[in-house]
Amino acid sequence: QVQLVESGGGLVQAGGSLRLSCAASGRTFSSGALAWFRQAPGKEREFVATLSWSAGSTYYANSVKGRFTISRDNTKNTVYLQMNSLKPEDTAVYYCAYAANLGGTTRPGFYDYWGQGTQVTVSS
Repeated sequence: QVQLVESGGGLVQAGGSLRLSCAASGRTFSSGALAWFRQAPGKEREFVATLSWSAGSTYYANSVKGRFTISRDNTKNTVYLQMNSLKPEDTAVYYCAYAANLGGTTRPGFYDYWGQGTQVTVSS
């Protein structure tokens, strides 16, 4: 089994930056897809960004493209989400997810493992 633990969330003013981390245990990644999703109160969980571990390719939601960057550190078995130019509408709980048998997908139902989430709050 794979355990994912997110960290790095917090309170930040609009226009500021945060870097989220997702550390994995129980498995060293060699394939599959890592992704970030977010869920605001009263709304459905939505896709943010995904990374193919073996290929290193990335894909972003239009709402965050140009502001957020997903990256990896193979040595630390960790995936990151660098968030710049944050807006109040970015406020949500951010979740890290892993799909063992996919190169990447935007649908949360295809992901096998999930972290517990980390809160990001952007004030205006």
